[in-house]
Amino acid sequence: AGFKPGGVETDKLPANVRNRAMEAVDSYGGRVTIGDVASKAGLKTNEAERALQAIAADTGGFLEVSDEGDVLYVFPKDYRTKLAARSFRMKIEPVLDKVKAASEYLIRVSFGTALVVSILLVYTAILALLSSKSDDDDRGRRGRSFSPDLTFFFRPSDIFWYWDPFYYRKRQMQTNDMNFVESVFSFVFGDGDPNQGLEEERWKLIGQYIASNGGVVTAEELAPYLDVLPTEQAMDDESYILPVLLRFGGHPEIDDEGNILYQFPSLQRTASKRVGGKMKNWGDWVGGVQQYLEEKKWLFSKAETPQMAMVVGLGALNLCGVIILGIMSKTAAVTSGGFVSVVLDILPLLQIYAAAFFAIPLFRYFLLRKTNADIDRRNLARQQRARSLERADSSLRSKLLSARDMARRMVIGSDKIVYSTEKDIADQDYEATDWDKRFREL
Repeated sequence: AGFKPGGVETDKLPANVRNRAMEAVDSYGGRVTIGDVASKAGLKTNEAERALQAIAADTGGFLEVSDEGDVLYVFPKDYRTKLAARSFRMKIEPVLDKVKAASEYLIRVSFGTALVVSILLVYTAILALLSSKSDDDDRGRRGRSFSPDLTFFFRPSDIFWYWDPFYYRKRQMQTNDMNFVESVFSFVFGDGDPNQGLEEERWKLIGQYIASNGGVVTAEELAPYLDVLPTEQAMDDESYILPVLLRFGGHPEIDDEGNILYQFPSLQRTASKRVGGKMKNWGDWVGGVQQYLEEKKWLFSKAETPQMAMVVGLGALNLCGVIILGIMSKTAAVTSGGFVSVVLDILPLLQIYAAAFFAIPLFRYFLLRKTNADIDRRNLARQQRARSLERADSSLRSKLLSARDMARRMVIGSDKIVYSTEKDIADQDYEATDWDKRFREL
């Protein structure tokens, strides 16, 4: 519904959804069910279905229907090439990514370079004001004493960073060391979210866990990957499972002993023959994979201590210079149109920069303390849930075994396919009456 003939349907998908769906398709060899893609990519079932429909429409993929009414999507081996040839959005995305990376780099280095420029302007203006009251010898001596310090802090060769917008990315790939410009930005604004992509990883883990265990799990099994309360505060509340049910189309089931289990029909059908065996305990499936979702704590800055000391020292030097220049400007006679006059005109901006240089990190410091405390609390709660599964009591162990007994993972092979859009209906190997009977039964 809503597809327009001749249009590129894939361009209507979010890039993240499209890429994750295509990676899942590749991992299964080009023949997938909606549940395969949803579990592998961590996508909502409706997102996975929409992505598969769009990619199939744009690349000549076809559908297969099993004898139980399950739909499979089959893609040609060169479907990525076909899609790239049709999609204008996929052609310009690499260019846009480069522009974005270059813009981020320029912002990063510009903020650090602004500190050096500010110090140069402020102290040069101060020297100029002082020199107006001194003789030529004093002016020369002060000029010579100030210049070497600036050379120490800023090397002329650093200006060539501007000609390489991917310098910062290259440095990250080669070493964790930062140069001066990078450390300035890191001190003020930090180094970005250490948990970027955590939500995607969370849903991939959950989807693959459910699919591997036959589409039936307990809430306790998924708790180590969700945001839950500590064990002692949890009581019997399983409301944290609701987002999982909504994402993967699950629903609760009651076993013979009255335990609440959660079944995910769409994740029980797969086109892959890689079927995981039923586990005896929770750790059997997890194995070498992390047993709970662990968030990384935010760092104030990745800059080393000597770099931080230099940045703070230069920031303090700049702040003192701005304050001194502000005081001197109230009593000094300045010639209009001269260098000092220009500096005084932009002095309010320099004052804002100097104040923000310390105000922003101070605010971040207190914010990160609270953020990291919350992260520690969530990590501890998930770790406790993981340990409780490893040391399951008889009641929980019985519940886990009941979920394994109810599990049903169906592999849809070519022998179960009764209809394919790749062939003409007249050539399909089944009787129309038999198909109609099966369809009514379903």
